[in-house]
Amino acid sequence: MSAAIPLADIEAARERLGDRIHRTPVTGSRTLSEALGRPVTLKLELFQRTGSFKPRGALNEMLLLDEATRAEGVVGVSGGNFAQGLAYAGATLGVETTIIMPRSAAATSVAATRGYGAAVEMVDTIAEAFERGEQMAAAGRAYLHPFAGERMMAGNGTVGLEIVEQVPDLTDLFVSIGGGGLMAGVASAVKALRPDVRVWGVETEGAHSMRLAIDAGEIVRMEVTSIATTLGSPWVVERTLAAAGELLEDVVLVSDTQAVAGIRLLAERQKLITEPAAACTIAAAQSMAGRLGDHVVLLICGGNVSIADISGWFERFGV
Repeated sequence: MSAAIPLADIEAARERLGDRIHRTPVTGSRTLSEALGRPVTLKLELFQRTGSFKPRGALNEMLLLDEATRAEGVVGVSGGNFAQGLAYAGATLGVETTIIMPRSAAATSVAATRGYGAAVEMVDTIAEAFERGEQMAAAGRAYLHPFAGERMMAGNGTVGLEIVEQVPDLTDLFVSIGGGGLMAGVASAVKALRPDVRVWGVETEGAHSMRLAIDAGEIVRMEVTSIATTLGSPWVVERTLAAAGELLEDVVLVSDTQAVAGIRLLAERQKLITEPAAACTIAAAQSMAGRLGDHVVLLICGGNVSIADISGWFERFGV
């Protein structure tokens, strides 16, 4: 049985989401095109509602809940972006949401999540947040996992539909991996429509649970140490691990320093403020330049980061 999300489910998600989300733009990058020796296009999902791709999956999953479940409210776990996406979905559909977040989450993300009307519960680590979410699910609350649900992946996959339509001649796509829900959805859509396109996963060192799982052949739990907290799932799940094995060319690791260098490049040359989880795709594409085809697309998945954080990273990493 294929690990890919069925194309019909992704297309149905797009119809379901309608105008509740943006069809985000694409733009070319002369700087990156010159550096890689081929056209490079950026898919600007940081301009999605809440500043990342997360509302796509959150809304799709919430829309598919029955009315009785919605009336009881939902709970989620997040290091930042899913918190805002789920909170936005709850506000849009009138569903009470509770988000459990680790204390490492950016203050701006916590404030934005509360700003959408969600209740926020803080715990020490992301692992504890997942444990708390499971406890609340066992007590009867609907638990919307940030990356494991097929409905979540199908919603995320709508990004892939847009990429194929907007850049029909793409040959290679780079997409970041946290728990793998974005990768699984996007890669499923792209490979269904364009089997010849090569999809590359990207992780930062210290948030590389997918790379560990692929190498071990099984789920591996890790302590997240990367600054890319929105990639900071301490483990992946069987479905996303299987999707990676079936749909990806490879999973490329980059350092936090390289991710921060990508933030600087996008800020100075593209006038985009991005988070490490998005900017890491630049270094990954550069490292694979000799193996790439005629047109590269980088999925810039989010931009929820503060100027204070960026300034601190520039100083810390000497970028």
